[in-house]
Amino acid sequence: MDVRRADERYPGGEPEAGIDSRHAFSFGPHYDPGNLRFGAIIACNEERLAPGAGFGEHPHSHTEIVTWVVEGELTHRDSTGHETKVRPGDVQHLSAAAGVRHVERNDGPSPLTFIQMWLAPLEPGGEPSYTIVPGIADATPYALPAAGALLHVRRLAAGERTAVPDAERLYAHVVHGEVRLAGETLGPGDAARITGARGLEAVGVTRAELLVWELSG
Repeated sequence: MDVRRADERYPGGEPEAGIDSRHAFSFGPHYDPGNLRFGAIIACNEERLAPGAGFGEHPHSHTEIVTWVVEGELTHRDSTGHETKVRPGDVQHLSAAAGVRHVERNDGPSPLTFIQMWLAPLEPGGEPSYTIVPGIADATPYALPAAGALLHVRRLAAGERTAVPDAERLYAHVVHGEVRLAGETLGPGDAARITGARGLEAVGVTRAELLVWELSG
């Protein structure tokens, strides 16, 4: 298990424009050939947007983009005609396929924090698509067959234990609170990259929320 702490992320964004970004993987000017991806995951970005701030229309292609709101409300618009509000507990999935453009903004009165994860598809091309699952439950993982991945959400009370899937690769990210995993205590923004996971449990040190990607390769 390879633990990456929140304060080890690469800084980015435009602070003067109300955008603060933290990148878990090699990103933009922070090129790190030893940290390009883990399985299908090529980015896990923590984004903080002040009220009124956001990312103007920009393109993506050949990327599966999954967004999880931590606090606040995210306004999403894309070139396929979707315009939605994404709130904590919702899973948003934009499949960029051969090409799509989108806008992400904080149009609300409160600060917005969200985690955006990019996964490489098994096959490039195709038509872009958009899915939003409101209020996803812990017992229902979100399947991302285009990338050979499943997203599990775990919400834990202090002292509560939960099984972690057995998988060739797992990527675990702590959203809130503290979690004990394979002898390590992980706090908000910390992540663990696990290879050959078998029989693992996550334990809530405090009340916590954990995102776990189950990756096929």
